[in-house]
Amino acid sequence: MTAEPLAVLTGALRLHRRALVLWAVALAAVTALYASFYPTMGTTAEMQGLVDSLPEGMITAFGWEDITSPAGYLSSTVYGLIAPALLLVHAVALGARLLAGQEEDGTLELEVSAPIGRRRLLAERTAALWLSSLALVAAVTATTLLLVVVLDLDLASGNVLAASSGLLLLVLAIGTIALATGAVTGRRAVALGLAAGVAVLAFVADALGPLADLPWLRTISPWSWYLAEEPLATGVDLAGLGSLAALTLIAAGIGLVAIGRRDLMV
Repeated sequence: MTAEPLAVLTGALRLHRRALVLWAVALAAVTALYASFYPTMGTTAEMQGLVDSLPEGMITAFGWEDITSPAGYLSSTVYGLIAPALLLVHAVALGARLLAGQEEDGTLELEVSAPIGRRRLLAERTAALWLSSLALVAAVTATTLLLVVVLDLDLASGNVLAASSGLLLLVLAIGTIALATGAVTGRRAVALGLAAGVAVLAFVADALGPLADLPWLRTISPWSWYLAEEPLATGVDLAGLGSLAALTLIAAGIGLVAIGRRDLMV
């Protein structure tokens, strides 16, 4: 007797489908809210005057140097803060719950006892995490592209797709770290803490690197791999995307190796 193809993947997606729809609606609404606010912020001179009145460190840390342009505004609000923060909360929570959380509460036992290998189990749960994240990033992207047209913003569609690609890979990397940590430890709290810590440290390193004159902080920061080259303004950054993809695959590989060696708590 063999398990149905992709049974774990479809089961995980079905279990979280309602939450996924609510997250997509919320992300689309937040994206629309912030993007729609740009035309109401007054003239470019007024906006620049307001930014110039702020402390230089704050401007640098939050990426407000070019906030008067559509690309700069969306980079510092939607793509640089709101969307990644919400998406990372979802990905880290889901990654920690998909394996370690269900291992702790005993609901993983049925799948483990089924005729399916552990590595296949983890691979399909990883795919569920990735597809869920893809759907949410697609909601942000579609809303942004729609508003670029509706508001007649001077922003290339290709650059929006480039920024969304980096956003997706950032979320996949941190979410996969949570899932892999759960595979290594079997502890949901550890998975949550480690992945959240990586996300926070990545943001802090990106923000503090220029302020502390420590450029190497940005070199090692996944957040910098995503945003340092300003994809909304300049387009695709292959080096940054490649680094994020590599981190995602390394985390997934660690999880696959660990799950085959550890005794599950079921």
